[in-house]
Amino acid sequence: MRLNVKCFATLAEKSPPGGVCELPEGADAARLMLTLGVPAAEVKLIFINGVAAEPDAVLHDGDRVGLFPAVGGG
Repeated sequence: MRLNVKCFATLAEKSPPGGVCELPEGADAARLMLTLGVPAAEVKLIFINGVAAEPDAVLHDGDRVGLFPAVGGG
């Protein structure tokens, strides 16, 4: 299946080329992070099609996935 993926802030360098990643049917967000080389401990928020999700959320062909790190400041 083809996914549209964007990694934000400090994870941006892990975004796939062209923003597209291919995974087998039934893969979850944790598998996506593993494939991209993004340590799960660095991901604070996962969005699938604009909705917050957990790492065990199953992905579907055409999903839009955003991975966000914890952000500090102030």
